[in-house]
Amino acid sequence: MLKVGQLANQERTTPLWFAPRFGPSTFAIFDAFSDESGRQQRPNAKALMSRADELHSEPPVIERADVLGAKVGQ
Repeated sequence: MLKVGQLANQERTTPLWFAPRFGPSTFAIFDAFSDESGRQQRPNAKALMSRADELHSEPPVIERADVLGAKVGQ
């Protein structure tokens, strides 16, 4: 089985990564990148998409968003 969290921990340009579950079969991934170059590389997303047919019942929807504000840590 693909260990997505382990892949995310190896990404040097991904300081924040979350995989929430919204229901029995509804999941999401939220990741934040150090810079645009890291966002473009996205090895974790590439690994998931290479197995999309195997891992998902329908094609995943990937939406790009910009963070307008954040609070991280104290």
